[in-house]
Amino acid sequence: MDFYLQRLQDAIVGATEGMTPEALGRRPQPDKWSAAEILEHLYLTYTGTIRGFENCLAAGKPLARPPNWKDRAKTGLVVGLGYLPAGRKSPKYAEPRGIACDRVLAEFVDKIVAMDDLIGRAEEKFGGRVPLIDHPIIGPLRAAQWRKFHWVHGRHHLKQLQRLREGAASFEPRASSKLDSNHGPQG
Repeated sequence: MDFYLQRLQDAIVGATEGMTPEALGRRPQPDKWSAAEILEHLYLTYTGTIRGFENCLAAGKPLARPPNWKDRAKTGLVVGLGYLPAGRKSPKYAEPRGIACDRVLAEFVDKIVAMDDLIGRAEEKFGGRVPLIDHPIIGPLRAAQWRKFHWVHGRHHLKQLQRLREGAASFEPRASSKLDSNHGPQG
């Protein structure tokens, strides 16, 4: 498995190890995501990347548009420097929608493995120097950039999971099933 994706997998396992379903479901504030919702958000980004690479391989060609200067700047910031700005809203497809946390926990490793396999297959088929599919916010990314993006994005949310884990005792129980559309806790 790719170095970044293995780090991601190991970090998520470590961050969630021993967390109870109650702790996973608690929100720090009514308008912030719980740990379960953060995990679901990550899971949905993996399934979205999987679909994108399946489509790329099925089409028999890269599906990325040519990058422009804004794409290059965003890619340089996020993938090159490893900086993911806080406070950005999640794309609708990656917003938590109530997938059972036990399902997400049981399947996220398989999703990372599948994502790694598909990225590797596309890289082998089309080469490592060509953008393969578009990220909905950053733009066209090459295989290595997709792997590192998922690490940077995961690391952003792992910090949130750690804060949630440390503060679990002080949270109010989740009172509503309504999900916010922000990109998780910022506190």
